[in-house]
Amino acid sequence: MSAHCQLTGAKPGFGNRISHSHRRTSRRFNLNIQTKRYWLASEGRHVRLTLSAKAIKTVDVIGVEAAVARIRARGGKV
Repeated sequence: MSAHCQLTGAKPGFGNRISHSHRRTSRRFNLNIQTKRYWLASEGRHVRLTLSAKAIKTVDVIGVEAAVARIRARGGKV
């Protein structure tokens, strides 16, 4: 499972760990990625979406139909 959100397009951020002695090593800021299964009534089937926690809340507000339309508008496959 790739670590990016299908709805928002958010990906992991990169930066540095800074130790007590101020040495810098590379690190990664991961998203809270979840796989959710939604019923898509217009197509009569379930869809499985890889979403961040923020995007799950967005789907709750705008609805799954509008969310799938946004994903397809961005060129994503559902």
